[in-house]
Amino acid sequence: MVKHQPLQVYEKQIFVSFVTGIYGCRWKRYQRSQDNSSRWECIWFFILCSSFLLLLFWSYFWLVAQNDFNEFNWSVYNRSGEWRDETIPILASTTVGFSYITFLLILALFHISLGQQLNLYWVHKIGVLATLLTTISGVVSVDDIWGDEWDILLVSLQSTAPFLHIGALATVTAISWLVAGYVVRRNRNNFQVMVLLIYIIILLSLYLAPLTFTCPCIMDRHSLKPRPDIIGRRGAPMLAPENTVVSFNRALQHGASSLEADVTISVDGVPFLMRDRTLRRTTDVSKVFPARQFEDASFFNWTEIRSLNAGQWFLESDPYWTLETLTARDRGRISNQTVCSLVEMLRLAARANSSALLNIHRPPAEHPRSRSWFMDTLWAVQKAGISQKRVRTVTWTPDTDRGRVRGLQQTTNEKLSVEEIRKRGITSLTLHYSKASNKDIKEYLANNVTVTVYPVNEPWLYSILWCSGVPSVSSDAPQVLRKVPYPIWLMSQNAYNFIWITSDLVSLAIVTGIFCFQKWRISGMQNCNPEQIMLSAVARRSSQDVNIMKEKLIFSGATPFPPELNNGLSSTEELSLCPENGCERYSHGGLRH
Repeated sequence: MVKHQPLQVYEKQIFVSFVTGIYGCRWKRYQRSQDNSSRWECIWFFILCSSFLLLLFWSYFWLVAQNDFNEFNWSVYNRSGEWRDETIPILASTTVGFSYITFLLILALFHISLGQQLNLYWVHKIGVLATLLTTISGVVSVDDIWGDEWDILLVSLQSTAPFLHIGALATVTAISWLVAGYVVRRNRNNFQVMVLLIYIIILLSLYLAPLTFTCPCIMDRHSLKPRPDIIGRRGAPMLAPENTVVSFNRALQHGASSLEADVTISVDGVPFLMRDRTLRRTTDVSKVFPARQFEDASFFNWTEIRSLNAGQWFLESDPYWTLETLTARDRGRISNQTVCSLVEMLRLAARANSSALLNIHRPPAEHPRSRSWFMDTLWAVQKAGISQKRVRTVTWTPDTDRGRVRGLQQTTNEKLSVEEIRKRGITSLTLHYSKASNKDIKEYLANNVTVTVYPVNEPWLYSILWCSGVPSVSSDAPQVLRKVPYPIWLMSQNAYNFIWITSDLVSLAIVTGIFCFQKWRISGMQNCNPEQIMLSAVARRSSQDVNIMKEKLIFSGATPFPPELNNGLSSTEELSLCPENGCERYSHGGLRH
């Protein structure tokens, strides 16, 4: 008696079940479909792709904006009045959102490559929308609070553009497998043609993109200028409270050749160091003078200012997450810090044989020293015993007042033409990095104008300014820049041209090969007769497997071969099969060559 067995035996598709289960909660075979995705699901796929691109842009922005995290927190503080590290929740939510959207996009691409119908689960739809709206609200908020920071994107491309180009080229080249599989179908429509044209335009744009790059570090290494000097901006504020003696000492210990400080004039004419308008953030004024904590710092006298503690806030808030790196002795010194006077800072610079850069804040009009602040500053310089040639001043005042600071080297934070600089008698410029282009820097240096760029806290920014020939940078992190003995990358123009052209040619060859292979594969599938596929599969089996298959077909009531073939064959006649590896013959007795 012949044992009956089912003809259809389903193989386990663990990977397909994993992909469709997580993406669309379709874990069972009968829940899946290889039909074309609905228009609604295509829209959701477009939303998913848009979310990914927006989050990619958002993540890149915060990656390069690390250079200015201190400036961001300070901007938020000026609005809210509370100092806290606002970058932590932003970075955490961005990491989670980007990982989630990227994972869903990878699953969607697997659906397409496996020929599965897209069907995003409703929970994921809510998650995608929530992530997209949160990111959009973040972009709008940053544009409102920190709109000038968008400039760092263009600046960062001077360092990252060659590497982003290679990554984008590899990604678009890999996507050609999906694009080719979609557009080479026999029944072609207008949408397929549009997809192909868009893909070709993107690919050609990437091939030619390096023509628009401006990268200072693509240069002859023999033309590299000396390493830029590092100015300790408010000392080393990541290692000690800003504008304090211990902070300036730490900056000098980490290789700073100059010190930068913010100067405010007290009500009794003593210049002291304070960045903020009030004393709330960096002192304990709220405890000592609670009724005056919102008062302008310049309306305190020096005795009152000196009575405040300027270090305890650093230990309590740990603004840069560096407290654990400090020794018990360092913490003890920090806890006893008071507000530093200008004389103290200049004497420290004189002993270290370094120079000073002073950002002088003019007192309000109603201040008793509003007309004599420049004389107070000059008096402090003379009292400190430092040469006036080693002191540069940036006065946040009109040009008519700037000329009154006699005997000191004057600089400005405005971007001026060479003619205007000479007219005003300014010897140097202190520019934000977003205003200092490679072309402008070379023009200033060619006309003997010294340029200092601020704030420079990351090695990549320090490297491109080094390649641009900047003589000095102002940094909140001298301890970081000290570890950059050479630009992080430097390449000759010929070497980069070779890499660029080679990568383009390799990409073009791969894309062409993928399109040709997909065309051959799909045309072969379309030309195959299902009966030939069945017979070829039989021909590759052993005689025992063939007999078992015949028995399954016979006892299941199915015709083992197509009717037009069965009608002309007897039980002893042979059927000729010609698979790719040669002709074989099949008979009831078995398979023979």
